[in-house]
Formats: sequence, C-alpha cells, structure tokens
Amino acid sequence: MKKLLLSISIVAAVVGCRPAQEQVAFKMPAVDDIAMYQVNPRVFAPEKSLNAVAARIDSIRELGVNVMWVMPIYPIGIEKGKNSPYCIRDYKAIAPEFGTIDDFKNLAKVCHEHDMGIILDWVANHTAWDHPWVKEHPDWYTHDEKTDTIIHPRPWDWFDVADLNYDNKDMRAAMIDAMKFWIVEVGIDGFRCDVADGVPADFWKDAINQLRAAAGRKILMLAEGKNLDNFTVGGFDMNYGWDYKDGLVKVFKGAPAQDLINADMLEYHDLPAGKVKLRFTTNHDHSTEATPCVEFTNDRGAMAAYVASIYPHGGALIYGSQEVGYPEPINFFKYVPVDWTAKPEIYQEYKKLIEIYNKHSALRKGTIKAWPDKDVFVFEKRDKKETILVMVNVRNKAKTIQVPDNWKGRKVKDIVTEKDYQLDASLPLESFQYLILK
Repeated sequence: MKKLLLSISIVAAVVGCRPAQEQVAFKMPAVDDIAMYQVNPRVFAPEKSLNAVAARIDSIRELGVNVMWVMPIYPIGIEKGKNSPYCIRDYKAIAPEFGTIDDFKNLAKVCHEHDMGIILDWVANHTAWDHPWVKEHPDWYTHDEKTDTIIHPRPWDWFDVADLNYDNKDMRAAMIDAMKFWIVEVGIDGFRCDVADGVPADFWKDAINQLRAAAGRKILMLAEGKNLDNFTVGGFDMNYGWDYKDGLVKVFKGAPAQDLINADMLEYHDLPAGKVKLRFTTNHDHSTEATPCVEFTNDRGAMAAYVASIYPHGGALIYGSQEVGYPEPINFFKYVPVDWTAKPEIYQEYKKLIEIYNKHSALRKGTIKAWPDKDVFVFEKRDKKETILVMVNVRNKAKTIQVPDNWKGRKVKDIVTEKDYQLDASLPLESFQYLILK
C-alpha cells in the first residue's frame, strides 16, 4: 500500500511539474495548411478584452481558421508614449486593459480546445522608454554616436520607443529568455515577430533554435518582414507578402490583372521549400488607413480581392473585423467597437471561402498556371488530386474573359455556388465576380 501511494505521489509530482505545453493536446498544422485569424483585442472590448475574445471563440473558429495571432498585450509604455501596443515596458506581463495572465492562459486553453493554435505578437526591435532595461542596462540600446544618448529606431519616426542594440550578447540572452517564458510557462504555439527585418537574422536563428528546443513540439514562427534571410538564416516558417498586397491594390485601382501573375512569382521565385508567404487584404497596419470594403471599392471588391489573395499560394489571413465588413478605419491605439452582427452575408462568404481553402489542397499548395488578361485574374491550381480554375474580375464593371484552351468544352461546377457551367470560348463575368471551377 505504501509503495502504491508513493508511486501515485511520484506520478502526480511529475505531471504537476510538466511545462504548460505538455498538458495541451494540440498539434500545430503544417505551415501550408494554416489559415490565420489576427486578433486586435481593442476591437473586442474596452477592458478585459482577452475574455471577450475567448467568448467569441466559436464564431472565430467557425470561419475555418486554425491559428489565432494575438497582437501585443504587454504593459504599454507611458514615457513618450502614444498608447501603442508595440511600445512595451515589460515582456513578461499583461496590461490590465487586456486582462491577467490567467485570462490569457484561459484563451490559449480555449483555442486548443477548439483545435486552434495561438501565437503572440513579439516586439524584439525596440522597447518603451520606461522599460527597466533603459536604466538598468543602457548599453543594451543603440546610442547616437555624437551625443551618446539612446535613440529611437531609425529611419522611422517611432519616437515613443527606444532602439535595442543587437551587438550586446546579454540583451540577446534576456530577449530569448522572455520569449521562452510564453512558450514554456504559458503554453503558446509560437510568435509573430514585429519588424523582423530590423533585427539581425543571426539573432532569429539562435532564438528560434532555442525556442523549438524548449517547446519540444512544433511551433509556428511568422516574420513581419519580406527579406529572404528570414528563412535562409533566421529559420522562420512564414513571412509577409507585402509586395503582393501592394500589387493587389494597384490592380484593383486599374493596373493590368496579369500583373498579379508576376507579383506572385516574384515572392515565391527564391522561396525555400516548405516556407509560405502570409497573404492578406488587410491587417492592423493597413486598416488604420482603409478597410477592405473601402480600399477595394465595396464589399464585392473586397471579396474578389480576398480570392485573388489567398488561392494563388495559400497563407490565408483574416483580420478580426473584416469578416463583418467593418467599413471605417481602425486605430489600434484605442478601443474601436465593432458590431459583430453586421453583414452576416459577408461573414458567411468568408466562411465559405476558407472552407473551400481547407477542403481543396490544390488551392493552398498546388502548382499554379496563369493566363494573362488585363481585367480578369485567371489561374489554374493543380495537385495529384484535382485541378481547379479560378477567375476573378478585378473591375467594378462586367467583363468577358476568354476561356483557356485546355478548359474549353468542359462542363464544370462553381465550387462556391454549386452552379454548373458549360465552358465555351468565352465567359461573361459580372462586376467583381469570381468563379472557382472544378
């Protein structure tokens, strides 16, 4: 009996000492199977917003996304501050505005229970001016050569933050230690790394290697950057499709639709195998200026742009608020209330598009063949299972597209509407209409 009790005690002690991630039965999907949802807590509630996000988990998960990216939730700097969540004065704490560490752990638990990963925004390029490091370790920051005073990150006008010095090995070690805290103690599944191109790639290599080893499981590392060394040196899984988004906007404003063929090719031309570009029609930066239903003319234009964004090469992102067609700019420096019941038809359309994205692997990671046209983005996606033809009218007026020769004479079905088509030499499309044909 004593031996039995002792055995039980030992087992209980071992289980109780396990890191947070070992107690979670979630496995991060393959990088080319990811559909991501970005959370700006400040559109969910003016206070305790992490709980408000958790309360909406069913609606978020039903979109078909499988990874949640949460913007910074750390205490925000006051000195020289402008209430930006990217101005951080403590890497291992949570601002009361958003909730508590237990609230965040609960959100992570809820995500995992809904078969979703959760990654956290990480700002390694700079800190708030009132971060303890500024006074305790001034040598951890970049100094002006003439005045020997700490500077803000240059060439940007981010005067609310202090630039970190990556020549300092002690600072690097402290940064990695703080990142490990969230992986090991809290149980998150990776990071989205802000201004990744502003931080030396060799730091990311060291950090990511240590994080993967500490996690003992698959984690996701997303770089907010577009440099190739994010992958070849740093070891990231994904980075940003900034150039493709810029090209998308230009095309919807009148540039030839075929420019998207080149934009897509340029982003993937030298990309190492297994790496993915994050594709989006908006994010927290772009929505401060214009949301998709304005930037792409109207709701129909926004949906056409989304199809043209996520199906050429996967990497789908939805920014929380676009799924209800929120029309006004969102300033992420303050609370902006979003009506989550608005435009249910838009929510259903995003849900359908992500459902198709998840169901048809050819659309996420199949080979692409495209045909040039000035008004309609036409491309075929193919894998071993199937071949799908996508047509997107990028104009706010009806257009007629010439059907590719290898598709002429076929009887096909639009996967979205279930409508049958007999493909002849040409096909009329309404303004901003898209077809996903199989």
